[in-house]
Amino acid sequence: MSGLKLAHGAWVFVGDGRKALFLVNEGDEKFPNLRRLAVEEHPNPPTHEQGTDAPGRAFASVGSGRSAVEETDWHELEKERFAASIAHRINSAAHAGAFKHLVVVAPPRILGDLRQEFSKEAQARIAAEVDKDLTNHPIIEIERLLTAG
Repeated sequence: MSGLKLAHGAWVFVGDGRKALFLVNEGDEKFPNLRRLAVEEHPNPPTHEQGTDAPGRAFASVGSGRSAVEETDWHELEKERFAASIAHRINSAAHAGAFKHLVVVAPPRILGDLRQEFSKEAQARIAAEVDKDLTNHPIIEIERLLTAG
């Protein structure tokens, strides 16, 4: 997939809008050995289970024009909130010096949400970004996919 070289001690974050997996490379660049640091799962039911109101209506101040207001997608909002909380966690770890290198693996939309929230310090430590959803893969498969060249 990417042929990444993972330095010893490098962190790998694999996540989507509901699950965050933090890994650390206990091996070296030649023989990576990813181990789980932490896993966080966030329940995020579908929008129809979270929202209860019908979409609103907007009325023009002049004339008889009306328009429907788009319904809030609570599911997507919750994904964005979860991504922001994960980014803050990574920012804190970067500030504390917990890692020197970070690889971020997430679907494109979540990756964009994370980028907006990363501090300058965390951004400086990002070695690579992979826009894939690997959250449901076993760790050995994640390791193989990231380092296969």
